[in-house]
Amino acid sequence: MNHIKNRNTRFVKEIFLIIAGVTSACFGLKSFLMPSHFIDGGVTGISLLLSTLTGWNLSYLIALINVPFVILGYRQIGKGFALKTAIAIGALSLALIFLPFQPITHDKLLIAFFGGLFLGGGIGLAMRGGCVIDGTEVLALYISKNSILTVGNIILILNIIIFAFAAYFLNIETALYAILTYLSASSTIDFIVNGIEQYTGVTIISEHQENIKNFIINEMKRGVTIYKGEGGYGEKNDIDIIFTVVTKLEMSKLQTAIRQIDADAFVIQQQIADLKGGVVKRHALH
Repeated sequence: MNHIKNRNTRFVKEIFLIIAGVTSACFGLKSFLMPSHFIDGGVTGISLLLSTLTGWNLSYLIALINVPFVILGYRQIGKGFALKTAIAIGALSLALIFLPFQPITHDKLLIAFFGGLFLGGGIGLAMRGGCVIDGTEVLALYISKNSILTVGNIILILNIIIFAFAAYFLNIETALYAILTYLSASSTIDFIVNGIEQYTGVTIISEHQENIKNFIINEMKRGVTIYKGEGGYGEKNDIDIIFTVVTKLEMSKLQTAIRQIDADAFVIQQQIADLKGGVVKRHALH
């Protein structure tokens, strides 16, 4: 029973996130980007560019251009993802036709920033709901599996091409504003997907590892893992290597404590996209 209840709760949550995402993306497009013929990156940017150049209806273009990416998502990720993505993209196309959003401002900087913010917010919420309303990430994931490029590199290259076309077929000013829109959208996506509690993996090598370990456990209420290592430079002494995961907001507190305990400690930080379980998620922020 609990399993069924949790599954139903998760399903309702995903539907709510997708509806909120579609509404936010539609608002960003109709109230900011479309009236001023601004564009963004990704598949949405391609749709906006083609709509501006040809006069074709944006809602039809978004649905049509995303079809190959829905098929690709089915092959690369799964049936459930492809089905939710198809429904979300169809809902966005219908929202662009029927939702009565009106232009908010004619200031170009405000249009670029808030258009990107609401569009990125919509994409991020849809991703939290288990689908996408822009097929760029699906294409990038597919290409990355068959090349040496990372997903981030591929998305960057695709957007550079889109902005170059915008500069050539429209004008350089529009392309520059498109870059601002993209930066606003991508930052919003990152914030919504990863949240304010972005996680950082911290590796610490110190002669005072016991004091640092005790601080992390007792003061920060976080878990630690101790690796047994051996120095490779100079004398090959056995050393204990501390690894812990903290939130972005806690990183400053940990850095300060490490400097006070051992100013010569060797510290490595790496961003973690997501994690499950562990002590980090079981305790609230302090």
